[in-house]
Amino acid sequence: MHSLARLTPRGRLALVEAIAAGRPVAAVAREYPISERTAWKWWRRYQAEGRAGLQDRSSRPHHSPRAHPAAVRRAIGRRRRQRWSSLRIARELGLPVSSVVHIQRQLGWARLAPRQPRPPVIRYERRQPGALVHLDVKKLARIGRVGHRWHGDRRRRARGVGWEYLHVAIDDATRLAYAELYPDETAVSASAFLTRAAAWLRQQGVRLQAVMTDNGSGYRGHCFAAVRASLGARHLWTRPYTPRTNGKAERFIRTALAEWAYARAYRTSLARAATLGDFLHYYNAARPHSGLGYVTPMQRLAERL
Repeated sequence: MHSLARLTPRGRLALVEAIAAGRPVAAVAREYPISERTAWKWWRRYQAEGRAGLQDRSSRPHHSPRAHPAAVRRAIGRRRRQRWSSLRIARELGLPVSSVVHIQRQLGWARLAPRQPRPPVIRYERRQPGALVHLDVKKLARIGRVGHRWHGDRRRRARGVGWEYLHVAIDDATRLAYAELYPDETAVSASAFLTRAAAWLRQQGVRLQAVMTDNGSGYRGHCFAAVRASLGARHLWTRPYTPRTNGKAERFIRTALAEWAYARAYRTSLARAATLGDFLHYYNAARPHSGLGYVTPMQRLAERL
C-alpha cells in the first residue's frame, strides 16, 4: 500500500460501517474524500463478500481473449533456451518483436546467462605498506554551473568548459590514498603525480617499492619510466580489458565520486578542488573501510608499521 493511497483496507471498513449506519453515500464519499462511485463500489463489495471484499485485488483481468496461447509461449521459451535472438524468434513464429520480448520477460528469459561462467574472484593484499601502490586516472568534467545531477534538467548544460583529471594512488596493504587534480593525463602529469605521491607516502613512513597501472599512454612514456626508476620502484601492468586487476583503485574512484566529486552542488571546479584535501583526510583517518575489517587506513598503517 503506497503512502498516498486514499483508502487502506481499514479505511474502507470504516467507510462501509458509516454507510451501514445509515449515512448517505455521497456525504461519506466527500468526507474521505473519494468519488461517490468509488464509495458505492466498496459498499457493494462489502455487501457481497463481507470484510474479505475490502482487500486489494490483482488488476489482472479475469479473461484475456487476445493473450497468446500456451503453445506459442512454450515455443518462444524453447527457442530462447536455444539462444535464439528475439528478432529470429519473431520471424520464425510470425509475431511482433515486442510480443516476443514481453513473453520472454514473463518466462524469465529476457537476459541469457553467459556461455562461460565468470572467472572466480581472486583477492590479494600485500603485507608490507608500499610493496604495491595502484595508480589510475579518472576524467572529470569541469564545472561551469550546478549540473543536472542536482536540478535534473539535462538541457541546462555548461558546454565547452573542458575536463580535468583526477590522478589517484592507493596503497595495496593499507588502502592509504592520495589524489591530485591535473589538467591532463599525459606522461608529464603522471610523472609529476608519481613524484608527489611517493613524497607523501614517505611522510607517512612508507617507501614506494612497486606501482601497478593500466596500459594508458601516460604510463608508457619514457618520462614516467625515468621517474619510476629514480624511485627504485618496479612497474606492474594490469591485465588488458580487466579493470578488476586494479580493483582497489577503481573502488577508491567510485567512493571519491560518490562522497566528494558529486556529493554536493559545487558552483565551480575550483570550489570542488578546494575540498579534495578534506575528503582525503576523511578517507584516510576517519572513514572505516570494510575491506580492512572496519578500521581506517591510518589505523591499518599503524598496525603494519
